[in-house]
Amino acid sequence: MMKKTNFRWIICSLLFFATTVNYMDRQVLSLTYKDFIAPVFGWTDNDYGTITGVFSIIYAICNLFAGKFIDRLGTRKGYLWAIFVWSLGACLHAGCGFGNSALSAVGFTGMFGITVSVWLFLACRSVLALGEAGNFPAAIKVTAEYFPKKDRAFATSIFNAGSSVGALAAPLSIPLIAKWCGWEMSFIIIGALGFVWMGFWMWLYKKPSESSRVNEAELAYINQDEAEQSKDSPAAAPEAEGKGVSIFKAFTFRQTWALIFGRLLTDGVWWFFLFWTPGYLSDQFGYKSSDGMGMALIFTLYAIVTFVSIFLCKIPTYMVDRRGMNPYEGRMLSMFIFALFPLLALGAQPLGAYSAWWPAILIGFACAGHQAWSANMYSVVGDMFPKSTIGTLTGIAQFAAGCGSFIINKSSGKLFTFAAEKGDAFAFCGFSGKPAGYMIVFTYCAVAYMVGWCIMKALVPRYKKVEV
Repeated sequence: MMKKTNFRWIICSLLFFATTVNYMDRQVLSLTYKDFIAPVFGWTDNDYGTITGVFSIIYAICNLFAGKFIDRLGTRKGYLWAIFVWSLGACLHAGCGFGNSALSAVGFTGMFGITVSVWLFLACRSVLALGEAGNFPAAIKVTAEYFPKKDRAFATSIFNAGSSVGALAAPLSIPLIAKWCGWEMSFIIIGALGFVWMGFWMWLYKKPSESSRVNEAELAYINQDEAEQSKDSPAAAPEAEGKGVSIFKAFTFRQTWALIFGRLLTDGVWWFFLFWTPGYLSDQFGYKSSDGMGMALIFTLYAIVTFVSIFLCKIPTYMVDRRGMNPYEGRMLSMFIFALFPLLALGAQPLGAYSAWWPAILIGFACAGHQAWSANMYSVVGDMFPKSTIGTLTGIAQFAAGCGSFIINKSSGKLFTFAAEKGDAFAFCGFSGKPAGYMIVFTYCAVAYMVGWCIMKALVPRYKKVEV
């Protein structure tokens, strides 16, 4: 018997590195905002909330069409365009300081209550969002091409761990680059990594059936779901790229709405912690992102996220292989378990009175639950929809995720500014002022997943494949 190759894991590693770069690019701002950029431009939390919120909504809108773009252009070309645009957008942030000086010199001071510097960062974040919108639709489509259903959740958890590793590497590198070379160079150096990745993608990626690095044994393993389908129903044709689905038709399926609510309610939690944790540690405990203690706290948080989430993502495989459940049922039971982890965020603020390590650890476990949840949300698309529609449906789900992120980030910025102004007059759960604001948001983050799971289960109580 021919020994199968394992080239699918090389492709998975490329997805992992792309996602790592993706998250490092979007985290440069969060790690330089409080200690390097805000003092230069005089930003408030509301200004920062506007920037992160607009980034999220642009990202959401672009995701609505990015999936369709990937489906039509194909994963090879589509992924190249996506990472080129977001890497360019990342590098453009470095010119905002010069642009602010030039526009101020000619008398432009901003409009609609938004300063020049905020407008410039909004423009750069919009370019970044446009490119980054293509990452997950392309990566999920590649995963569906290279892995059978039973392995997709684990493969997705591997490449999705790039978000955790990117968040892990970022606090150890970006603040130091900003401290030694200036905040502008942190955007340029991290942004340039995407251009390096493009070379490897052009060299290595082809569809499994076209790749000389995939032998017949591995190709048979990849296509085992189609083989099983043919065995059970000889008249059934193997699933192919075939007919896609329009965005409007996609909204007629209950399964689509399950994906929408599962992402709308939960993805903003991850983005909130990604964008606001460095500022939270600075506000509440006085640890700057460039301080040793600040870097250690954020590193520990994302180390927990990285390793715990990969372990959690083995649970669906256990449910399918050991307990004999179908992929959807096993995934939903696993996601209920994952939804328990964010509840730990309820203790972050109260236990922060004893040590900053408590919030870092508890937020780490909450985010680990999110990453496992998120990886399985991506795989649910492959479970319920044909391959030809995966990019489109992933794009719709990402749109919902971006809307959720916009709501939580913009509202958090306004809430924190308002709470800081009111001081002791603003109270919640025994906290006053800005700490009360953090407690409000942490409470939402804790319960969002249970609410999302209940809605998904109500919409799709049992597994049913969508036919288009």
